[in-house]
Amino acid sequence: MLTYDLKKAPGVPLYEALYRCIRGDILSGRLAAGEKLPSKRALAAHLEVSKITVEAAYNQLLAEGYLRSREKAGYYVEALERPEPSHAPQEVAPSLQPQAEPRLDLTRNGAERFPFSVWSRLQREVMLDYGEQLLQPMDHQGIPELRRAIAQHLASFRGMEIDLENILIGAGTDFLYNLLIQLLGRDRIYAVEDPGYGKIRKIYNAGGVRCRSVPMDSQGVRPDSLGDATVLHISPSHHFPIGLVTPVGRRLELLSWARQSGGWIIEDDYDSEFRFDAHPMPAMQSLDQERVIYMNSFSKTLAPSIRISYLVLPGKLMAQFRQRLGFYGCTVASFEQYTLARFLSRGYFEKHINRMRKFYKTRRNRVISLLQTCPLSPKITILEQDAGLHFLVKVDTQYTDAQLTARLASAGIRIQALSSYYHDGGHGDAHLFVVNYSVLDEDALEQVLGELGEL
Repeated sequence: MLTYDLKKAPGVPLYEALYRCIRGDILSGRLAAGEKLPSKRALAAHLEVSKITVEAAYNQLLAEGYLRSREKAGYYVEALERPEPSHAPQEVAPSLQPQAEPRLDLTRNGAERFPFSVWSRLQREVMLDYGEQLLQPMDHQGIPELRRAIAQHLASFRGMEIDLENILIGAGTDFLYNLLIQLLGRDRIYAVEDPGYGKIRKIYNAGGVRCRSVPMDSQGVRPDSLGDATVLHISPSHHFPIGLVTPVGRRLELLSWARQSGGWIIEDDYDSEFRFDAHPMPAMQSLDQERVIYMNSFSKTLAPSIRISYLVLPGKLMAQFRQRLGFYGCTVASFEQYTLARFLSRGYFEKHINRMRKFYKTRRNRVISLLQTCPLSPKITILEQDAGLHFLVKVDTQYTDAQLTARLASAGIRIQALSSYYHDGGHGDAHLFVVNYSVLDEDALEQVLGELGEL
């Protein structure tokens, strides 16, 4: 007779504890194929549990194929192909060793002064106004309220006339990159800026796309370097990491290339909101709505954890998306979408951007002033474009970029050389370094700069 101590699994229902015990004996071979099990009544009496408990355990084993029943004959162990026991130690992925926090991190970007009070108030409103509607399925492109608010924002801020039906909401640009790969096709060659944001290339490569690094001059991507590429991914309003803004003449050249080649331009509008000396340049999409795919995100302007990004697709591409990829559901919770829609439509976003523009300009000026007045100032030249949340510094040094980066790291300063953003790494030691300052501790910077003379 089967004997089990069913009280060894506190919190587990008796029938499930019994089911686990019998299943374990079957898998281990203690109960052989074809062996008959006790009747429900007999086993219940032996284990001092109810007949219903045994019946529930047997029924679960029957449903999963561990037992078979014969009418008026009882329950029998099913013949199973048992896996060979493995004597090799279980492979465990090595844990990531936490890196020591640097005293000063000039590689990190983020957002500060998130409007918590306004955001939480709008969230409460949304909960009260929509209630259970927030639990219902939504449009795969995103809720109309948010798409309408984005269209209105783009019209006033970027000079773009957008139909809300051409807007697609997604959880982060990474997800949208992968949608574009499926929409445009893997048989194309995708051109990416060199130097440029390395993650874009990694995502395209992981998606099975052939990438081509295209060189840049003082006006941006060179059209004569595109070759047989038919997709161009650029950040014309503020390039990372160089920081240049592509002038209208070069933009028109690239648009001419797209029309003649039947290609597409993905306009990644990287932190264009933060321009300090003038209004942002109109988007390339406003010059050509048929060949330009516009992409932007609220991660820079609000917070990295606000994973709400969007695409503006040409009408032709949106029709193809609905036909071929319309089965994808929207990846952003409707609760967050309704909240952001109100944040935009009621003017809070514009106020937040204006406030943060002043805040970041003040911080930028402070950081530049500290660099210009520190003991190392004779060896530092600041190259800045009055836009975005980073700038370049040129350092007069006998060390290579890698050596200087390592020496600074040993002093608790994390920084990246511009040369590390080139795909092939073959651009030598320009001694140019990228300073990200959006979440920079100014007091820590001042203290560290005073200690750097020895380096």
